Amino acid sequence: MGKPASNLSTDLSKQDILTYIRDHADGVGKRELSRDLAIGAKRENWLKNQLTDLLSEGTIALNRNGAYIAAQTLPRVAVLRVTGTDAGGDALAVPINWQEDREPPLIFINPARTSRTSPGIGDRVLARLARAENDTYRADIIRRLEGGPKTILGIFGEDRRIHPVARGKRFDYEVAPKDTLSAEPGELVIAEVLPKKRLGLTQSKVVERLGKGEGPQAFSHIAVHMHEIPHQFSADVLAEAEACGRAPASGRVDLRDIPLVTIDGADARDFDDAVFAEPWDDAEEKAGTEDGGLRGWHLIVAIADVAWYVRPGSELDREARERGNSVYFPDRVIPMLPETLSNGWCSLKPDEDRPCLAAHLWINGAGELQTFKFERAILRSHARLTYEQVQQVRDGEKVALPNGLSPHVIDALFGAYDSLLSARKSRHPLELETSEPLVTLDETGSVTEMGERSSLESHQLIEEFMIAANVAAAVSLERARRSFLYRAHEVPPPDKLVSFRDFVDSLGMNLPKGQVIRAQSFNKLLAQSKKDGTSRMVSDAVLRCQAQARYTPEDLGHFGLALRRYSHFTSPIRRYPDLMVHRALIEALSLGEDGQAASFEDLLEIGDHLSRTERRAGAAERDTVSRFASAYLSSRIGDQISGVINGVAKFGLFITLEGLGAEGLVPVRELPDDRYQVDEKRRRLIGRRNGLVFQIGKPLEVIVRESNPLSGSLTLALASVPEQTTTAGTKGKKRGSKKRRHRSTRK
Repeated sequence: MGKPASNLSTDLSKQDILTYIRDHADGVGKRELSRDLAIGAKRENWLKNQLTDLLSEGTIALNRNGAYIAAQTLPRVAVLRVTGTDAGGDALAVPINWQEDREPPLIFINPARTSRTSPGIGDRVLARLARAENDTYRADIIRRLEGGPKTILGIFGEDRRIHPVARGKRFDYEVAPKDTLSAEPGELVIAEVLPKKRLGLTQSKVVERLGKGEGPQAFSHIAVHMHEIPHQFSADVLAEAEACGRAPASGRVDLRDIPLVTIDGADARDFDDAVFAEPWDDAEEKAGTEDGGLRGWHLIVAIADVAWYVRPGSELDREARERGNSVYFPDRVIPMLPETLSNGWCSLKPDEDRPCLAAHLWINGAGELQTFKFERAILRSHARLTYEQVQQVRDGEKVALPNGLSPHVIDALFGAYDSLLSARKSRHPLELETSEPLVTLDETGSVTEMGERSSLESHQLIEEFMIAANVAAAVSLERARRSFLYRAHEVPPPDKLVSFRDFVDSLGMNLPKGQVIRAQSFNKLLAQSKKDGTSRMVSDAVLRCQAQARYTPEDLGHFGLALRRYSHFTSPIRRYPDLMVHRALIEALSLGEDGQAASFEDLLEIGDHLSRTERRAGAAERDTVSRFASAYLSSRIGDQISGVINGVAKFGLFITLEGLGAEGLVPVRELPDDRYQVDEKRRRLIGRRNGLVFQIGKPLEVIVRESNPLSGSLTLALASVPEQTTTAGTKGKKRGSKKRRHRSTRK
């Protein structure tokens, strides 16, 4: 392109910037914009502000490389694919022809006026679009199109109707006597939806019977089928797994005399990692110290050598790649590898010889990694320990450890951990307090208790050891100039940061503009929020504005951990990305003939696939926990429970039930009679006449109204009406006429 006119920078408008970005489809950086548009140094802040505005408006976006690209503005009429439903039952959709290198905008489908146009998950619809707040859209269905899914998952009833288990499905499907496949009432079935030829219920045909659909035994089964998670191994895959045997010790470094131990949950069955620590006398560290004492640690993180058993191009490999990861439900596991391997030959069971890929890490007293090496070895775990046992030793309690293991072994582990903890604190990673739901089942699979997993120092110990090994793996492959999959967590997107700034500003806090955003920036706000009683809502807002972690061959760093580089290396039994990193290390370091190098282009494709399988597993796990929670609370209808508002929408309040790890919905109909509107900026629901304000993070007492275990939905009601609050948005405003007050607020 030619040089811009000399006066361009002074006459430049936001539209000129947008036009330039649209002319550069591959993306353009801020430096390039400033140069080509002749924007002087004095106007750099002006450019930054214009770009921020364009991002917040949704007219531009950032691609994977952090370059600015024109956002695809959706047409007024478009073909959409229904992807699921929100908590209120409204359908969500994405454009069929979305081509951008970013997530598509969120599209909410307005409830259909007739059952004929009510869409199902996977359906294709022609819809009229209207832009809403925060780069979202509302859609009115014009008509359904052919080509959507033809199957549903539901419970076969005595009336020969199929009752869908998907949340938000409001209508049943009828089955003709000849099309039941001899299904019995109460069975979980997959049915083919037949073309609608008359008014009334849509006809369907049972094509697969999945067994009893009643009771908690069906919950994970439902999630597997709804999320299309591969759960059955082919005969060829099972045959390959059964043909595996004990790995030979020859050609491997012998670590069997070293007291390596595994530390996992009490219910764990597959053991990926074993650890050991001992003091390390670093001559450089020792020099200059007053006491001349030992300052460092030698840490061994030994990981199951899955690469030895699962070779590239094998049936086992193809199946593991397709699954991407194991999926963990409260009642069972859908493993990435057959149990012969996952719970057998690959698992680092105590008192059994097992092959491993060992990372030797030498850290100084400040927890800084000084040097490292990787080697293929043979180990013999000296004990299978639980987090609780290790914590008891840490707390000074007398514990009878298995195999006569000395408590000094655990003391050394905590010595290394304390050093790594110092390094962590100096990095200032994101310090969010999150909880993991805990579902306790009896022998019949019924829920006996719902709660949240306790967080122990022993959990953090293993976490820090794994982080150190994952970093060492990434550094090693970078030095070898090999392409591999990073575990990337990018800086929060600018549009989410704008929204976050607006929110914390409403609370009297400030996230400075014009500064490099670091995890520490959020930590300061989190610390401030604990002092003024807003920690819940600020913590939730921080979590919501984060980018989603993903797998990519691009070195994008890990924002949350405050690390320049990061990979996943420590769980190859349950994560395929870790297995790929193992193969890359084996090839790069000449550790065997079963390594594998991969091209950057191939890794881009596989990284996208593995990121999707991870999200799929997470969604299935959350759905199943919701069903177990609903089943648990079905016997507590009418009970009062403490909760916290974790989301607001036009249709109601999302409530996290304290101590239960469950979530429910207070529909608008259960709120005091009024017209409520969502304040997106301050993340609250406001009564236009009564002045009631429901803000994210605020505690509420709620009553369990309804529970549907098959869909996982919980309907709640307020135990009492909160104290009336007049908001800044309504204070001092005169009410309109009666006619105006009853006008529809839908845009």
